[in-house]
Amino acid sequence: MAYDVDAVRAQIPALKSGTARFDAPGGTQTPQPVIDAMADALANPLANRGLTTEGERNAESIVTAARAALADLLGAQPRGIVFGRSATQLIYDLSRTLAKTWSAGDEVVVSRLDHDANIRPWIQAAEAVGATVRWADFDPATGELHPEHIEAVLSPRTRLVAVTAASNLIGTRPDIPAIAALAHEAGALFHVDAVHYASHAAVDLTALGADTLVCSPYKFLGPHLGVLASSPDLLETLHPDKLAPSTDVVPERFELGTLPYELLAGARAAVDFLAALAPEASGTRRERLLAAFRAIASHEDVLRGRIERGLADIGGITVYSRAVRRTPTLLLTLAGRDSAAVSKHLADQGVDAPAGTFYAAEAARRLGLGEVGGVRIGLAPYNCVEDVDRLLETLGAPPEGL
Repeated sequence: MAYDVDAVRAQIPALKSGTARFDAPGGTQTPQPVIDAMADALANPLANRGLTTEGERNAESIVTAARAALADLLGAQPRGIVFGRSATQLIYDLSRTLAKTWSAGDEVVVSRLDHDANIRPWIQAAEAVGATVRWADFDPATGELHPEHIEAVLSPRTRLVAVTAASNLIGTRPDIPAIAALAHEAGALFHVDAVHYASHAAVDLTALGADTLVCSPYKFLGPHLGVLASSPDLLETLHPDKLAPSTDVVPERFELGTLPYELLAGARAAVDFLAALAPEASGTRRERLLAAFRAIASHEDVLRGRIERGLADIGGITVYSRAVRRTPTLLLTLAGRDSAAVSKHLADQGVDAPAGTFYAAEAARRLGLGEVGGVRIGLAPYNCVEDVDRLLETLGAPPEGL
């Protein structure tokens, strides 16, 4: 059965505005079932989790269902799922916790390909204890971050390696299992930023070789929160700062304060929405998610190819998304034209494709784009051929003086 993008679009109210949206890497639009799930959570009794009152039981059910759903999405165990305000917050919390085990002379490896959320928290945690930060570079000509780039900066003192599974700026998908093997061979923990990756590919915590991994449901049709996945066994060894009366049970010991139940209900609904995008698939939710991501990838690859062919026919465009394996995310500049002005022109014509560095400041500088960056075109499961054609038509016909 062919991927039915029209059926997907029909369930997303924000698309009724008619705008062609290529801003998904910054956050996707929300399907009605996700909106309904959040509203239902708030419309029914809620209380602090427990088993005595109806409100307590509702809260407990929401949390349990959300952990199970995200575990299915990420190939993890429910007890290894931690919820937080954002991926950035979760990485900050994790970095401070791990830094308690580091000392002067220990080393932490970060990459210039990454979003700053997977760089700055590790740098600051290392600086606080006198550990050394070592930088892994990537090839700006190809956009590739190869395992040997990581291997070159590993040592017996490496305690942690942090690498993105997919660049939010140019889409590069490094060979994460190979990098994981190198990190573990050096005796280091391996942390993966899967925020952009999880929007386009099925995540498997074990297959990737990640000790810890973060993602953000609002990048894959859900609400605004962050998720950390790890093995319960590893989480048991970590001791974050927390309030004295709060539980020491895993994973709750990592979740500060009361969870946002309505957001967890929405996150569960987003996973179920994704699992239904391959309606011919059967089996467990995990099996249906794997089929759905294959269908999404096939759909997005067709659109990406159409964009890339169209861009090649428009003069003066430089595309920086060149890696062999990459997400359907393209960063581009137009010769002699300010990227912010290009983005505004697109928006004026009903095409949303923002400009900037998108917090991947190190990568933008390495590409020679400084603090300005470029125009980012990012696909989502709801984009269609008509969106693509309007984008290309608008890019190919800039107004006088742009």
